[in-house]
Amino acid sequence: MEAFLRSSREALTSPAKERPGLHVVLGNEACDLDSVVSALTFAYLLSKSLDPVKVAVPVLNIPRSEFPLRTDSVFLLRECGLPQDVLVFRDEVDLHGLHKAKQLALTLVDHNVLPSGDSDLEGAVVEVIDHHLVERKPSPSCPITVETVGSCATLVTERIAQKAPEVFDEQVAQLLYGTIVLDCVNMAPEAGKVTPKDSQYASLLESRFPNLPERGTLFQSLQNARFDVSGLSTEQMLLKDMKAASGGDLKLAVSVVYMQMEAFLQRSGLQQELCEFCHKHKYNLLVTMTISFSENNEPFRQLAVYSSSTVYREEMSQALENAQNPNLDLSPLRSPYSDIKAYNQRNTVASRKKVLPIIKEFLRSWEKRIAQCGNLDDLGELEGACCPAMEKGGQYHSHQCDAAPEDAGIEEDSQVPPTPMNSLVEGCPLDNGFPRISEEAIVEKIIKMASEEDPDDKEPEGC
Repeated sequence: MEAFLRSSREALTSPAKERPGLHVVLGNEACDLDSVVSALTFAYLLSKSLDPVKVAVPVLNIPRSEFPLRTDSVFLLRECGLPQDVLVFRDEVDLHGLHKAKQLALTLVDHNVLPSGDSDLEGAVVEVIDHHLVERKPSPSCPITVETVGSCATLVTERIAQKAPEVFDEQVAQLLYGTIVLDCVNMAPEAGKVTPKDSQYASLLESRFPNLPERGTLFQSLQNARFDVSGLSTEQMLLKDMKAASGGDLKLAVSVVYMQMEAFLQRSGLQQELCEFCHKHKYNLLVTMTISFSENNEPFRQLAVYSSSTVYREEMSQALENAQNPNLDLSPLRSPYSDIKAYNQRNTVASRKKVLPIIKEFLRSWEKRIAQCGNLDDLGELEGACCPAMEKGGQYHSHQCDAAPEDAGIEEDSQVPPTPMNSLVEGCPLDNGFPRISEEAIVEKIIKMASEEDPDDKEPEGC
């Protein structure tokens, strides 16, 4: 495989006129181990079957500088003897330029829809292999293989076994096997990740390559590597395994953090660091999902919602609390910060793969409400306890993130006009200054106005 990876990387550096068409295999933006290995091995499979005018190139969907944070991927590639200098990262290839030059075909692995920033690449997508909820519309020009197995690497293993079993060698087998074992939590049924197909293809690899590392030992080594966050800053911990989503005026990140929530919340200056993280990466909301495991490999999950906007934070929290598909069975967890709502998640089998559809449905609902009610941006700036520099819609225009009073950002008139004289009225409502209007009152008023304007609207909640 190393020779293939070097040749595919060299194809990117050839002069544009001499460069052949490229068939890029692109993993998701989290670039976790499953995404990395699925991209590498499926591109290797394509290299054995593509016509000579196309070169298969696996692209890891993060900047090269972030790869050291993927400690489990770094560990497994090193164990399999693959150097990092043969890899191609997203900041090293201009996919948009290749598409405009009509030199790009794109296969998506470990995700089935492109993020909004890559939406103009849609015309280049020729195939999808994924194990998440299907969000892509069917198209005769783009075959889709989506099954809710524990690991996308299982589906890649199946494809290789069915189409070109000669692609398997010890190195390819160890990459796929290690990924399946880690994603399926050592094939333990109580973790709720493994399916019969995962077990089938893990067993196939074991039988064909008896010299593979012992399953339990390999799992523990990869698990230790994944959970190694020693020395990482809060920003690095959040970037280590993060996915982004957006809807309407909202842009949010969902990060998996490999430690218990209580320890995460006790990090010094956490609220300030989360504020700065959202400022830097232009997020309005941050959902953090922590995970740890018992000695029996049973997962323990917790969840937190951060935003300096009370409206965004409460709306997202309610969507997660009220979710039924699946029901996360959340119970409040004490948070030392007003801008962070934390929970124990008693539904321990609901991984991020199962929580993301809840979040995306919330974003679609939010976008619909914005369209129906007009601009709700002002609701997002009424409270900015962490970042008073927040602009409308939760965007920032200043690098200052100092703590501020609850009413920071609300313009107040210090000079109350004199009470008008009126012989028919004793006193005036303005005698005690302008009335204080709460965010809840504003939301309620907007909802009431919208329902009056559109009596046919049947939605029980929102606008």
